[in-house]
Amino acid sequence: MINDLLQFLTYENIYYIANIGVVPCWLLLIIFPNHIITKFFVKSVIIPLLLSTAYIFIVYQIYITENIFEIFNLYLGLDELYALFSNEAFLLIFWLHFLSIGLFVGNWIASDSQTYSISKIFVIISLTVTYFTGPVGLVFYWLIRIFYSKKINYYE
Repeated sequence: MINDLLQFLTYENIYYIANIGVVPCWLLLIIFPNHIITKFFVKSVIIPLLLSTAYIFIVYQIYITENIFEIFNLYLGLDELYALFSNEAFLLIFWLHFLSIGLFVGNWIASDSQTYSISKIFVIISLTVTYFTGPVGLVFYWLIRIFYSKKINYYE
């Protein structure tokens, strides 16, 4: 049974499961941000726990099959980053990182928008832009938040 599970957990399958798995989370944040299901699945530790489990599994696979210290080459320049991303295990690690941080930011936007009673349409736009472009959506939300909070904070 363990062997069957390990054969199923290919990098490609982990990629598909992670991508498909976060889409309902984003939809819940957009459509039902205060619903009990959203709070249970999206705003709890469940999704980060699942993504981090996949992350740790891939790191372990790299450890037993390759040189884990290659990851430090990404700081040496774009060519080394490109070479690192040519390895699908390292690419998947970074993709899981992106998915989890993006979802965390989406959670923060959904929660923070309630604090300042930001219009639902602006929250939907912010969450959608954050899903597709990450930091651009966060900056877009921050600019909208300035108008609703009537103050500029560089930290919080």
